[in-house]
Amino acid sequence: MISKFGVGTALLLVDVQNGVDVLDYWGGPTGRRNNPQAERNLRTLLEGWRKKSLHVFYTMHDSREQHSPLKLALPTGHIINGLEPHSGESVTIKDVNSGFIGTNLELVLRRQRIQRIVVAGFFTNMCVETTVRMAGNLGFDTYVVEDACATTNRVGWDGVDRDAELVHAMAITSMDGEFCTALKTSDVLGLLDADATQLSRRQGNE
Repeated sequence: MISKFGVGTALLLVDVQNGVDVLDYWGGPTGRRNNPQAERNLRTLLEGWRKKSLHVFYTMHDSREQHSPLKLALPTGHIINGLEPHSGESVTIKDVNSGFIGTNLELVLRRQRIQRIVVAGFFTNMCVETTVRMAGNLGFDTYVVEDACATTNRVGWDGVDRDAELVHAMAITSMDGEFCTALKTSDVLGLLDADATQLSRRQGNE
């Protein structure tokens, strides 16, 4: 665990697209999503990164599945309002779960001398998890922002409808300590502002 997020640390937003809320597609007729605060926390992260002029990257999913709402040609494939990339922020289009398969994402990160990636977005157990696992295997110092991710319920092979919060928690638990470090938004903001916090403490002790 490092003491500061600074130069060399990128924010990667995974599939922050309107289609993640087409819940009957993802979770069946009783589709449900966890963490309704995810979008607010994602906006907070973006604001923090942009304030520090640090690198921001996006993936967008253009699904191969015929009926998927995550197709760029559909309104549901568009970026969620308030999370749109700014000029100069890199957007990687993918059609599988990992942001690194069939894309130049790793090359772009390396060229920008990024060693550390902070990942957030949708869905925790799908594209976030697959991208985080690969990032860790590729040697990036990887972090996942638990409360800036979300997923839906999943009906398993056994017919059991597992709640979204359980699916989310198990995905975070599986990643943390093996492929990444799990943090909350408040933790990330603290690491972004580490210098200012340390300066304030020093001044308070003088």
